[in-house]
Amino acid sequence: MITTEATTQRIPTLQDSIGDPPHTIEQNIPENVEWIDDAFYVKKTRYGLHTSVLKEPLGAQFITAVEYDACLSVTRWHLKCLQDGTLQNYSRAVNTTSGVKL
Repeated sequence: MITTEATTQRIPTLQDSIGDPPHTIEQNIPENVEWIDDAFYVKKTRYGLHTSVLKEPLGAQFITAVEYDACLSVTRWHLKCLQDGTLQNYSRAVNTTSGVKL
């Protein structure tokens, strides 16, 4: 009897995107910060970039972009894909080898 295993695609999680534990945690969250979609806010870094900071896990830095609007839209898109379970449809592994010795 021959059995075949169905290949299942692993659904990415938020921890896959930010690391476990998160790589960078914002230490100083302003009291009057405007939470966007009750999930994140965008701050301007000292180098002029924009970084989204998550509400859960609190302070985890998420997406960095040159412009505010780009950071806002990509953060919303990424969180929506995680919520819908569709991020793997837009992601792929690069620089990997499958049993090939270089």
